Amino acid sequence: MIRFFLTICVVLGVSAPAHADVEIQEVTSDSGLTAWLVEDHSIPFVALELRFRGGASLDAPGKRGAINLMTGLLEEGAGDMDARGFARAKEALATSLGFDVGDDSLSVSARFLTENKAPSMDLLRAALQNPRFDQEAIDRVRGQVLSGIRSDAKDPNELASRAFDEIAFGDHPYATSLSGTQDSVDALTRDDLLAAHAAVLARDRIYIGAVGDITPEELAALMDDLLADLPQTGAPMPPRADVDITGGLSVIPFATPQSVAVFGHAGIAQEDPDYFTAIVLNQILGGGGFESRLMDEVREKRGLTYGVYSYLLPKDLGEVYLGSVSSGNDRIAEAIEVIREQWAVAAREGVTQAELDDAKTYMTGAYPLRFDGNGPIARIMVGMQMMGLPIDYIPTRNDRVEAVTLADVARVADELLDPEGLHFVVVGEPEGLENTPAN
Repeated sequence: MIRFFLTICVVLGVSAPAHADVEIQEVTSDSGLTAWLVEDHSIPFVALELRFRGGASLDAPGKRGAINLMTGLLEEGAGDMDARGFARAKEALATSLGFDVGDDSLSVSARFLTENKAPSMDLLRAALQNPRFDQEAIDRVRGQVLSGIRSDAKDPNELASRAFDEIAFGDHPYATSLSGTQDSVDALTRDDLLAAHAAVLARDRIYIGAVGDITPEELAALMDDLLADLPQTGAPMPPRADVDITGGLSVIPFATPQSVAVFGHAGIAQEDPDYFTAIVLNQILGGGGFESRLMDEVREKRGLTYGVYSYLLPKDLGEVYLGSVSSGNDRIAEAIEVIREQWAVAAREGVTQAELDDAKTYMTGAYPLRFDGNGPIARIMVGMQMMGLPIDYIPTRNDRVEAVTLADVARVADELLDPEGLHFVVVGEPEGLENTPAN
């Protein structure tokens, strides 16, 4: 029964209860790789998280979608195992391997029982260093990607997001979908996938986190065995995006009874000293769910939407401050007017002490809930490394929240919020709205 329970834990990616009082050790391997480790021997289970900086933004010119397609093929056969053989091997070991890619990183998640560490890492090593890229698997996964692209072309939310990205990021890779286009994905060859593999899976851009039943010495040996033979360097990182958003309105006609809007302006970098205050500000303005100002003004008081949200999006190479709302075609214009008004009020007047206190209470209370298992802790640690946060960030994070003052929020609101610079992309058949020139 215990073995069955542990197997389910690995398959589902869960573990024993965890909390924010985690002790992180820095581990360095003989070859110079560095990882952060939370050692926990209460259950014979390990979560390993790898992240390669660059992600889909490293696509070669004219090869958009190559890294996304390559990532989808990493567990579709490796070494002497085809896709079915690889899947059977994972199942026999009760090992979970996951691969995902975003604009800024390619993520690898592994969950395995301690007793199966060696064969589980053999599988992962084969996937990372010797993927097969069989033509049958390429054609099958390519078909899945193309199906997603066709579906996105009919999704007003995706259409709005894509149009806003083009406005915000110009000719940067961020401006286009990491999935690529029908034409670009159709044209990808096996050689393109091999080049994409070499571009992103390299030692000079890797971040590692591990949680569970493993010692520092064991982790150091595992890192070298798993990763030492990867190329030392990959493709050069793209330049920073020239985020150039001017206020205005773009309407994309689309036959639907409800319009969707994505809105935003330039954001703030994570390394900015005011970034933490900006997070607190956004919690109050639009990030706090039903407790936020936007939700109160747009939904609760006027009934214009089921949901309206805002969030900071600090990508590695460019920052934006975004929001989204949907409303009936006959009411979206009013929703936009209210959002602009609330953006202006917050910029001009800041927030109240009660709002700040409520935001702090929520943010400090919710933070420990993120540490609900080995996998989430490993992901958080890797994210911390990529953001350049100190190793003691977790126990000090809530102190940083509590240190934010009303004056801090007022100053950052005045500097960051730009109601006149907000650009709205509306997809639908909105009444009373049409394309307007940028400010």
